Amino acid sequence: MSDFSSVFQAVKKASRQLTGIKDEAVQKVLSDLADLMVLQSDFLLAENQKDLDRMDKENPMYDRLLLTEQRIKGIAQEMRQVSNLPSPLQIRLEEKMLPNGLFLEKVTVPLGVIGIIYEARPNVTFDVFSLALKSGNGLILKGGSDADASNQAIMTLIHHILEKHHLPKEAFLLLPPDRTATKALLEAVDFVDVIIPRGSQGLINFVRENAKVPVIETGAGIVHTYVDESADLEKAKAIIHNSKTRRPSVCNSLDCLIINQNRLSELNELIQPLLKSGVKIFADAPAFDALAPNDLISEADDSHFGTEFLSLQLAIKTVQNLEEALEHIAAYSSKHSEAIVSENQEHIDQFILQVDAAAVYANSSTAFTDGAQFGLGAEIGISTQKLHARGPMALNELTSYKWVIRGNGQVRN
Repeated sequence: MSDFSSVFQAVKKASRQLTGIKDEAVQKVLSDLADLMVLQSDFLLAENQKDLDRMDKENPMYDRLLLTEQRIKGIAQEMRQVSNLPSPLQIRLEEKMLPNGLFLEKVTVPLGVIGIIYEARPNVTFDVFSLALKSGNGLILKGGSDADASNQAIMTLIHHILEKHHLPKEAFLLLPPDRTATKALLEAVDFVDVIIPRGSQGLINFVRENAKVPVIETGAGIVHTYVDESADLEKAKAIIHNSKTRRPSVCNSLDCLIINQNRLSELNELIQPLLKSGVKIFADAPAFDALAPNDLISEADDSHFGTEFLSLQLAIKTVQNLEEALEHIAAYSSKHSEAIVSENQEHIDQFILQVDAAAVYANSSTAFTDGAQFGLGAEIGISTQKLHARGPMALNELTSYKWVIRGNGQVRN
């Protein structure tokens, strides 16, 4: 910790200046940074390629690591959306006048200094900076070695824009990608208010088990979609295919298709789009027996359920009814995103009521679990816990509150 104490202290000190920045200035910074990242796409892509060259293309993390010109434009657009959102600070949540004349206000304030530990996702560096600046929080980033060249390039652009606008770049720190830095951040109780891990279940478990700083988990996504007895087949085909194949390496992608046994006769048709996209299927015994032979289809074992594949792989579980589907989800869900495809409103209502997850869908792809898609601009991650925040952690979730009490000489007996 001693090697990092001085830089952590600098972040904490500089972060106190952020609450005094007018929102118009924040909007200008983020707008200029969005323009600059598009203008400097060649630089970003060249640095990103250095990271890509060190990773096997078959690694599920490869797609997360990959930057393209189109993705950079998309990140820039999300940054502009964050810029244009209302400030989440100094919002009066509650007010009251006490009988003794004290006037109480409950107002939103930044969390303080946020530590982010994440793996091979350089877009996170841009996203969390925009959210932290807009919400008045300092930021200590600990990216993985897989994305170090990309992250350093991104921080170069961020610091350039902050200096241009005479804002404290010291409030936003990128740590070196080594374990010493990780240990120091996890133990920085005097400098960091909360740590948010973003990545695999292994990373999240490591942070939770070793952090001395409070942790908000943005959990892995073990995602299910239940095709009910009453499901519309065409809706189900489109939803299942999109949920699995749109971006299989992200946390909202589908891992397990649960199918009512009375729809097994249509399972071959249901999975045809998946097979055309090269999805490898692990089917339980009833589903396997119902499927036509295919090199992409094999029998599932216990290890295939409760697994976040992060690739073009999918498990299939057969159930007798909705209650059995709910039991399976309760046993294996990571409480991220769960969906039902059904035309039975009673079943839909029961599913929504009983499934314990941050996002619960009826007749829709789980690919929408995303801060930008929810109209939040961007996100730091998808919180799967229940304390403080749940679901996409965007601007409002990066604030706490304080009580402000105004009096006129009152004393307590």
